[in-house]
Amino acid sequence: MAATPALDLEAEPSMDVILVGSSELSSPVPAATGRELIAYEVKVNQRNIEEICLCCGSFQVHTQHPLFEGGICAPCKDKFLDALFLYDDDGYQSYCSICSSGGTLLICENPDCTRCYCFECVDILVGPGTSGKVHAMSNWVCFLCLPFSRSGLLQRRKKWRSHLKAFYDQESKSPVEMFETLPVWRRQPVRVLALFGDIKKELMSLGFLGSGSDQGRLKHLDDVTDVVRKDVEEWGPFDLLYGATPAPGHACDHPPAWYLFQFHRLLQYARPSGSPRPFFWMFVDHLMLNKEDQDLVCRFLEMEQATIPDVRGGVLQSAVRVWSNIPAIRSRHSALPSEEELSGLAQNRQSSKLPAQRPTKLLKNCFLPLREYFKYFSTELTSSS
Repeated sequence: MAATPALDLEAEPSMDVILVGSSELSSPVPAATGRELIAYEVKVNQRNIEEICLCCGSFQVHTQHPLFEGGICAPCKDKFLDALFLYDDDGYQSYCSICSSGGTLLICENPDCTRCYCFECVDILVGPGTSGKVHAMSNWVCFLCLPFSRSGLLQRRKKWRSHLKAFYDQESKSPVEMFETLPVWRRQPVRVLALFGDIKKELMSLGFLGSGSDQGRLKHLDDVTDVVRKDVEEWGPFDLLYGATPAPGHACDHPPAWYLFQFHRLLQYARPSGSPRPFFWMFVDHLMLNKEDQDLVCRFLEMEQATIPDVRGGVLQSAVRVWSNIPAIRSRHSALPSEEELSGLAQNRQSSKLPAQRPTKLLKNCFLPLREYFKYFSTELTSSS
């Protein structure tokens, strides 16, 4: 696959770039350790940057960094994989695209890019003081979007999208294959089939669905008892299949496991056969499934679930269990509620007569990685109530 297309700087006069010359990459005096010595090792000691971890400066390189020329050690590789597709509420990625650190990040202003970079990476790999110059800009284009591939020591890999997929497939412990991310000119509006739960509001707030005929489409079904393969093929093709057990406050007309069986059946109908195009699915349990049913889901969908909690003031307010091949869903939450807490929450939901919450709000950020694959028509994310 070709690399990210060069931006036409004449057509985008508001976009700012920084051209870094060799004078801005003066070799540091070897008085520090780690990342601060990367420039010294490369420029003075003539060490190949592929032999140095871009993230921490270690010489114990495990493999190559997927986006930029340089190495990555085993601990930093694990950190990179966990952070690769994590997004904040503003729609931008949560961590630096080079080293996966958080904190204050520089955001790419290309409307089709969601990547961020930490000050330390920019100053060490591009040139001292570069982060300050970028921070002062009104509209900055990042290192994966620039028309030229090198900025200081930072060299964008050729066909970095292919490298990223190969990196994920080889290094990730997940059995789910990652689809190669798509450049913006190849992204099409998303086509969604939603079963037993309507996610239109969430997808619209993220810009995946709009009012125009070319801005994605969603077909929502509550009853799939009589749906056969021919129906799904005529309605489709689809890019995303969503299914769920009933949300709190909604009538449960079937045993909870029934929703899994129907979802799995339609998943076989909707999954493209012999096509390399990205296809995603998500099954959500609103704490309706018991332990035996959960094990059944894991066996049918061939993966472990992720639990997404809503904790406010130290109190568990809501939670959902999610099975999905959308990247990074299982990386998002580290401090998870105990099974006792989840069981208590499920019992309270069943006995409560309060108006139902909207648990799909917890899922909103889970859909954000789809921005790497499909068109989105809004740059400002709105909250869903």
